[in-house]
Amino acid sequence: MQLEQKEDQAQFKLKNASASIKERRRRGLTWYPVTITQEDIGFGGKVVLELERPATHQDLHLFQVGKNASLFSNAPGQAATDRPALSGVVTSVRRNKLLLATTKEALPDWALDGSTLGIDLTFDEVSYREMNQALSDVIGAHGNRLAELRDVLLGAKTASFREHQADDLFYPSALNDSQLVAVRHVISAQDVAIIHGPPGTGKTTTLVQAILETVRRERRVLVCAPSNTAVDLLTEKLAERGVKVIRLGNPSRVSDLLLKHTLDAGVMAHASYAKMHAMRQTAEQHRETANEYVRHFGFEERQQRQWLRDEARTLRQAADDLERFMTEDVLESVQVITCTLVGASNRHIRHLSFETVFIDEAAQALEPGCWIPIAKGQRLVLAGDHHQLPPTVKSEKAAREGLRETLFEKCIQRQPHTARMLNMQYRMHAHIMGFSSNKFYGSQLVPHQSVAHADLEAYDPRFAPDWPVEFIDTAGCGFMELAIPESRSTANPEEAHLLLERLAQLLERSDPIEPDQRPLTIGVIAPYRAQINYLKDAIEDSAVLNDLLLQRRLSVGTVDSFQGQERDIIAITLTRSNPQGEIGFLSDIRRMNVGMTRARRKLLLVGDSSTLCRHPFFGELLAYVKGVGGYRTAHEMAKISTL
Repeated sequence: MQLEQKEDQAQFKLKNASASIKERRRRGLTWYPVTITQEDIGFGGKVVLELERPATHQDLHLFQVGKNASLFSNAPGQAATDRPALSGVVTSVRRNKLLLATTKEALPDWALDGSTLGIDLTFDEVSYREMNQALSDVIGAHGNRLAELRDVLLGAKTASFREHQADDLFYPSALNDSQLVAVRHVISAQDVAIIHGPPGTGKTTTLVQAILETVRRERRVLVCAPSNTAVDLLTEKLAERGVKVIRLGNPSRVSDLLLKHTLDAGVMAHASYAKMHAMRQTAEQHRETANEYVRHFGFEERQQRQWLRDEARTLRQAADDLERFMTEDVLESVQVITCTLVGASNRHIRHLSFETVFIDEAAQALEPGCWIPIAKGQRLVLAGDHHQLPPTVKSEKAAREGLRETLFEKCIQRQPHTARMLNMQYRMHAHIMGFSSNKFYGSQLVPHQSVAHADLEAYDPRFAPDWPVEFIDTAGCGFMELAIPESRSTANPEEAHLLLERLAQLLERSDPIEPDQRPLTIGVIAPYRAQINYLKDAIEDSAVLNDLLLQRRLSVGTVDSFQGQERDIIAITLTRSNPQGEIGFLSDIRRMNVGMTRARRKLLLVGDSSTLCRHPFFGELLAYVKGVGGYRTAHEMAKISTL
């Protein structure tokens, strides 16, 4: 963990600390200049700013929801180290606008005096501090429940389960057999239970049902995930089922449904909120009045000013005490508290304990982060899939020494009886599912009848003939990769062009034949940023594809950006083509599993078999595609009309 923190901080400092504003802008760490286009008061009375950069600034950037950032003033003659700053969290990002939820109830004068403003990404020390503390706690645990859970999760003790009745579920549901087995497994667990959810098998639906059954038996549970997006989704799903839920932290999707389940919203709806607000207003008025006295004043004025200051301090203290009471009152009345892993250290719930802690996306979570909520619980439920994306680790040394191995993996390997795998999938055509099922899930996945034969031809007969899985082989075509030294990335323009040609040919027939028929959605995936940039530029030159891009029916990105999503058509350019047979991080086959299983009706792959098949995984993939009749060579595509 310390290696990771040092590497993360070093990378951040390298990119940010000594660089000029212009350089930081180029690296995507700064927007400058920005204008405050709107100022609102958010929940908790904190200022929320809408910031806009010039429309001419189209630089790629690293700002995203949930990131810590800081508004700064770049007044003339001011050293970079002396710039005043206002900290906050990014809650929304659009093309040239973002929302910054600040930590203050009023804007500082420097933000309003006409100085040129900018916004920087800042390094987050809090997460590392909390994870390191959690590791210290679990290492030092002895003779308590945390020590017992540690020994079970790491395989030193066997996890135990109690017997349950076949009809012990209370809430009606339409879950399939494997989902019902998983829910009953959760209920019977005394230490830990794992819900293993391969792509498209309804993991979130099953997890929500397990939480519903648990809160019926327990007073209050804690539900966590490593990402804000996953926490938001679970919060919404639970709220839709009528669960009393409070979301701690900054929601990444600012919807009315989500906002009304935040802690701030709960406090504002409390019967005592108006009284607290009035006390704070009066305190502020006293403070302002005290500050109106000039330097030359007499004894009475001095006494009056002191009285006003004392009264303001007393009122503020009373308001703070009342707010603490309201916060505890709100948290006492809820069934579920949701937050990120680090959010489980929130000061408002530090004193709380829970019988059950749920962690979703556990196979993507760093182990130190998981121990933060685990320390608050008597038993644990993990949900995820260790055959999909692993956690992001920036230090290669830390990854090699074990940081990339998750608690989910350790437990499922050492205590396999703790896991129940969901096996009915509702997303993919049987042929799209087949290779993933064989390679990663012991051939146990079964396509639901609603998707088993749902290819493009089933959507619209004009697509016939077509293949649910298609691999276009560029071997022998001379489509060689290009290294981009500046970005340490790789592109293959000719392969990208071929993929887009095939996609455009398909999509000429994609208009719905019925007025109420849902339009097709398309995802284009590349493993390298340079290839993505080329694809985006080429799409703008295609009338068919650019129109779909503008309609938001087509999106382009890395595998990571499609995690948890699905599209009717997924097109993947594998990019690598070289005489050495080097495929870089394409050898991380879990990423390929994620990319391929995003597709519902068609999976289109383009790549050079002579390079790729030196890795056994791609040899097996090519053999599978040939077996289902979807293999073609690029030479067969030679007659396709150009874009």
